[in-house]
Amino acid sequence: MDLKKHIRSIPDYPKKGILFRDITTLIKNAEAFKFTNDKIIELAEKIEFDKVAAIESRGFVFASTISYVLKKPFILLRKKNKLPADVHSVDFELEYGKATIEVHKDSIEKNEKILVIDDLIATGGTAEAAAKLIEISGGKVAGFIFVINLFDLPGNNLLKSKGYKTESLIEFPGH
Repeated sequence: MDLKKHIRSIPDYPKKGILFRDITTLIKNAEAFKFTNDKIIELAEKIEFDKVAAIESRGFVFASTISYVLKKPFILLRKKNKLPADVHSVDFELEYGKATIEVHKDSIEKNEKILVIDDLIATGGTAEAAAKLIEISGGKVAGFIFVINLFDLPGNNLLKSKGYKTESLIEFPGH
């Protein structure tokens, strides 16, 4: 299946100069959504990990399925002030602003291997922040799986330069 046919591209969103790759057209198609999840599961089965984590919010769509099928605990990496218990926080830069992500302090045990799932890798700021959250929580990043890699933006190479394993199902230019 050509998953690229199921991704909508929206120019100048959320700000001028950004070409947004929209997965809502993929997830509303049952066959494409199932195919995507099956492919992520195939990749995940080749990685040794204890828990799956997802970056808010589109990563949740895929990671919950992976957690269920592979019988692994699911950790939420959320935007600032969305988690009710004690948290670790990491501030980071986006291509269109600044943000903070958090994880509950009791989500990750020392040396647990965490697989991170998200819909897209662009500049890498959010993914790098996710890795930092896992590490300050005492865990280790087992790898990242993305549905989309924007190959001409630095995110995937940034993660690889820091020693992280990354996989993606499809590639698009970022602009």
